[in-house]
Amino acid sequence: MKKIFLTLAFGTLSVIVSSAAQAEQSLTVMAFSGIFQERYLKAVVEPFEKENPGVKINYFGLPASGQMLGTLRAQKASPQADVTIMDVAVSKAGSDEGIFVKLDEASIPNIAELRPEARVPDVAGVGVTFDNFDIVYNPSLVKTPPTSLKDLASPDLKGKVAFTGMPDIIGLSAIMVMDHADNGPGLAGRFDKGVQAMGEIAKNVQTWEPQPEIYPVVISGQVAVGLGWNARAQINAKLSDGKLVAVIPAEGTVFQMNTINLVANGPSSELAKKFINYSLSAETQKRFTESMFYAPTNSKVQVDPDTASRTALSKMDKVVKVDWLEMAKNRDTMMDQWRRRVLPLSR
Repeated sequence: MKKIFLTLAFGTLSVIVSSAAQAEQSLTVMAFSGIFQERYLKAVVEPFEKENPGVKINYFGLPASGQMLGTLRAQKASPQADVTIMDVAVSKAGSDEGIFVKLDEASIPNIAELRPEARVPDVAGVGVTFDNFDIVYNPSLVKTPPTSLKDLASPDLKGKVAFTGMPDIIGLSAIMVMDHADNGPGLAGRFDKGVQAMGEIAKNVQTWEPQPEIYPVVISGQVAVGLGWNARAQINAKLSDGKLVAVIPAEGTVFQMNTINLVANGPSSELAKKFINYSLSAETQKRFTESMFYAPTNSKVQVDPDTASRTALSKMDKVVKVDWLEMAKNRDTMMDQWRRRVLPLSR
């Protein structure tokens, strides 16, 4: 009888120890702060925790990809994060430095469902969101709603235009799209017509550094028109009571991709793989797309018509394909063009 009691006691103790170990499971995700963090927690993190009782995700938010990479470099000998979400160009740098582990379908099965654009050679992570740039404007401050990037050069908009210039990706993207509209697909580094068109817009630019970002500046009426990223533009449009409208330029737009990455030697690598796979699933990406209007990278996602109309999913013919890694090699040349041919023309 004593033997049976002891066996049961040890069995009960094993369950308690096992439960305690499960309760101690934690995962650290480093990604964007602000509204991205707010929406990602509700659409992805909290549902994952609910489906995995005993798992706690610590979300470490930072404003920009460069800051994330700097933090990971400082922690490389003893990583504190398990998963990161950041811009593809920055994740390429982290991949080159061995900060991230190469993801594959064997460990992350949902990679098989991703769009081809979500997998970039020499980048360890894979695409988790697509975004695109838009024209954003305050309808009460423009005579004619802008539909084209070249509309931003209208004399009626003198001193009423703002957006972040180079080296920010918005300024670079606008140059590439305008050049593509005039030249067709061009060689990397040859964007003469795009730079010339940007020079015309520069004459109307009030600031190349709208603070804290372009959306509140347009909504408040400090400027009438700008360029911004679609996901944040759509959210601000819904919250602005009609004071901000976002449209894809007639010349087209480009996809900007954020990748999800597995940190090498992170403290919870196996759990991190499970979370990454969950983040890439069609169901999870559908929730986040409908929450924040990023276009999903999973090819099987079906979103409601209203959401689809607010992303580039419904206007794929307007998306200009860009090899961002190739463009990164020409950034210095483009910056030189920007300094010599664009900035001197602004007020």
